[in-house]
Amino acid sequence: MEEQTRQTRYRKKKMRKGRLLFVVVFLLLISAIGYSYIQFNKGKELASGNKIEVEGFEPDDNHPTIENYLILGVDTRGEEKSRSDTMMVLSWNHKTNDMKLVSFMRDIYAEIPGYQSYKLNTAYYLGGVPLLQETLNNMFDIPIHHYAMIDFKSFETLIDILAPNGIEIDVEKKMGGLIYVEIEKGLQNLNGKELLGYARFRGDAEGDFGRVARQQKVIEALKNEFLSPKNVANLPKFIGATQGYITTDLTSKDQLKTALKAVSSGEINVEKMTIPAEGTYKINNYRHAGEVLEIDVAKNSQILHDFLNLNE
Repeated sequence: MEEQTRQTRYRKKKMRKGRLLFVVVFLLLISAIGYSYIQFNKGKELASGNKIEVEGFEPDDNHPTIENYLILGVDTRGEEKSRSDTMMVLSWNHKTNDMKLVSFMRDIYAEIPGYQSYKLNTAYYLGGVPLLQETLNNMFDIPIHHYAMIDFKSFETLIDILAPNGIEIDVEKKMGGLIYVEIEKGLQNLNGKELLGYARFRGDAEGDFGRVARQQKVIEALKNEFLSPKNVANLPKFIGATQGYITTDLTSKDQLKTALKAVSSGEINVEKMTIPAEGTYKINNYRHAGEVLEIDVAKNSQILHDFLNLNE
């Protein structure tokens, strides 16, 4: 009888501990949801009214396995029209779960539909995302299914939200001048303004090729920061701010679904390349366009298709 009483007391004590643990976990979960909701709305409110409007985008026909995202960085400086300073395509192969990033040099001499040939970044200036999309379609036969665009000032703010202590970058050389910041050589924690300056620097012999390489390096660093456990508390505000700072054809629901699918798939490795490929271009000069990269379109198109497995 005494043994049965002890067992009964033990079971009751165990049940009380179980209930207490459940209450603690429940309260922590509610607190986390409440914190995330508040921070998400703070970020959303911070970015309200900053989105760049885009008209007329129509996605290209679906590919059986590949989804391509056109990523643009633009320097509006408060002006109605601007050129696209950064032009990339992020390609996601849903069959293999591979991600590949292609950077297009802005000085490529491009056939812009409805206009005379000019530098590739002029396509955005003349007709926004739809004309740049059409130009890439015609030159490289590459489908564009979605787009995401950010102004450089907004980029600075988003970086400071995601990583208030800066993002670690191994800076190859001292940088300054037209990027409006001074960055020392070596391992540095760069804030938003400094990271943007690092990505835009081209005041050396490497010129735009060096800048494109740094932009790809920044994308890799941003991916690592986004997935880093130390930044978990900053993510709700960051995601909220992207609703206003990043212009895209994706809805908030689509963005969240895409991000969760990518993260849940495991480690994200991104393979990178640049167009034009080495040995497929020459430097030329035109009175109306200045110094340009005159490329072998057929060769670069084939290289691009092979890299992205578009012929699957």
